[in-house]
Amino acid sequence: MPFRDIAAKELAKIFSVLAHPDRVRIIEELGAGEKDVNSLQAVLGVSHSRTSQNLAVLRTNRIVTERRDGRHVFYRLSQPELAGWILEGLRFIEGDAQASEARLNAFEKARQKWGSEAAGELLFTNRD
Repeated sequence: MPFRDIAAKELAKIFSVLAHPDRVRIIEELGAGEKDVNSLQAVLGVSHSRTSQNLAVLRTNRIVTERRDGRHVFYRLSQPELAGWILEGLRFIEGDAQASEARLNAFEKARQKWGSEAAGELLFTNRD
């Protein structure tokens, strides 16, 4: 069926864009609201060019949009619910019986950090 092929291709395209840890982190950081490149760079702890390159990929794939204010460029999610979708992905990973205690702790800390930042925004009102 062609509609299934179209849907599968579009989802695969999004998954390939999300297949980089920096981009996942950028999406989660932007889930709490818009940020500029310098703010994202500081949170990610990576170079300015690496942050900009990942933002370019996200922008090309219409996952983020930009707003210019003079010389500053601010980024936000085109669809803020994407951050919640990724956060829910942690539940899937946690279901892995082979996950180490250290990984499970890291997942929980990430959920608390990302979830608490988004709580002030429109994504989450009640979290575990």
